[in-house]
Amino acid sequence: MERFTNETIDTLSLPKFEETVLSPLNINYKKIIYFNLGLTFLILATIIGVVLYFIEESRAYVIPAILAYVVLLLFSIAVNLISFRNRGFAFRDHDVIYKSGAIVLETTIIPYNRVQHVTLHEGFISRKLGLATIEIFTAGGINSDIKVPGVEKEHAEKIKQLLIGKILKQNTINE
Repeated sequence: MERFTNETIDTLSLPKFEETVLSPLNINYKKIIYFNLGLTFLILATIIGVVLYFIEESRAYVIPAILAYVVLLLFSIAVNLISFRNRGFAFRDHDVIYKSGAIVLETTIIPYNRVQHVTLHEGFISRKLGLATIEIFTAGGINSDIKVPGVEKEHAEKIKQLLIGKILKQNTINE
């Protein structure tokens, strides 16, 4: 008969994921961020312009509307630049780490034995820039648990093959 033990773990001596060197996103991903930001603010400017042109009562608010638009634009650019700098990923022996955020930093760590499947996505602009997004799914959800954008396509395909290999290995062990 096996003797039950329940030893205390010294949590201060556990390895720190913060010490892992994360790979940054491809620098070309900034172009996608700028494109999306530009498109969003072009649509917003069009809506504001139409409202100010067609609704006479709103013309008194031209200066506040322009100021609010510029402040929002500058804030959005700053947040997106900080967010880009903070994003990173790493694939270790037993898990994958993804860090993101601008105001609030979020680090997600998923052990390979929890990964159910992985997909690779390329949008129109991403394809032109040679980039892809890796989505990693675990059991129990319809949305991906980690979405790593801005990875060079060739690198993303290698990562996908690594993850598929880990999934197949785990399935073999469980059988």
